[in-house]
Amino acid sequence: MLLYLLVPAAYLLGSVSSAIIVCRLMGLPDPRTQGSNNPGATNVLRIGDKKAAAITLLGDALKGLIPMLVAHALHASPLILALTAMGAFLGHLYPLFFGFKGGKGVATALGAQFGLYWPIGLSVALIWLFVAKGMKISSLAALIAMAAAPLIVWGFWPAPELVTMQIIMSAWLFWRHRSNISNLLNGREGKIQ
Repeated sequence: MLLYLLVPAAYLLGSVSSAIIVCRLMGLPDPRTQGSNNPGATNVLRIGDKKAAAITLLGDALKGLIPMLVAHALHASPLILALTAMGAFLGHLYPLFFGFKGGKGVATALGAQFGLYWPIGLSVALIWLFVAKGMKISSLAALIAMAAAPLIVWGFWPAPELVTMQIIMSAWLFWRHRSNISNLLNGREGKIQ
């Protein structure tokens, strides 16, 4: 019975917006109304500082990591693991507690990948870091890392449910980044400071 509660519990945890809470606690503007209007770590960095952005990033990653660790502790099947990861991810994108208007999901997806199997998360994170360091564009780093993620999942744990989950998450993440993709194509995407 506990296994079937994992997915809605992951969604509810994912619905807790780290960016909005951090900004309120640190006296910063609402990230939904400033900068890119996205409640995520990059926008918190834009409107606040590195400390606020780091706390937001950690909070968003934990939303993906914690449900996956619980799922593993309960010996969940690959299907339940996949649905749990999707629950946390969709909670971040469409949070129940914040009018279903959430972030783009990179940190929460990465947290879920670390929780699924740490070498998967580490591989995706290293790709993000390599591209971000070289190109200085956070969205481009995220898109390249998440484009590679289905292959990475397949390489480490080729369960069809998990690979399918990652394909869906990556595709959804690309959809959420459509304005960033347009800016990248037009040479207008902001760089990491």
